[in-house]
Amino acid sequence: MNSIPDWALAVASPLDTKMGLDLTELSAERVVGSIPVEGNQQPFGLLHGGASGVLVETLGSMGALAYGYPDRAGVGVDLNVTHVRGVRSGRVTGTATAVHLGRTIVVYAVEIVDDEGRTTATGRLTCHMTALPGTTPTA
Repeated sequence: MNSIPDWALAVASPLDTKMGLDLTELSAERVVGSIPVEGNQQPFGLLHGGASGVLVETLGSMGALAYGYPDRAGVGVDLNVTHVRGVRSGRVTGTATAVHLGRTIVVYAVEIVDDEGRTTATGRLTCHMTALPGTTPTA
């Protein structure tokens, strides 16, 4: 099942496209997406830590956008990722869960798991909510 709002179908960064991101669920409270390990590895064949960071930042930022839509978006101001297990193949899936949804600050906790459901990394993204260009925020 793909529960992505229609407005979000056109929102994809060139980096997310290069990483092979597949977003499957999007709401202000929860965002789910995955990336392949292949093509996102470091020189020793493991999923690159930066790829996990991109996944955390993307999922949290998309949640912030869903929260602020249609006139506000979140801009990441703090990113933390802890790697707990290496991955060499398959896909990793991240689930971002809202921890705080405030007027100016939102926070998401993200768990990344491998195809077997084992945690490979955890992360947190804090975003500052800001007006989208050409809009007048309502909140």
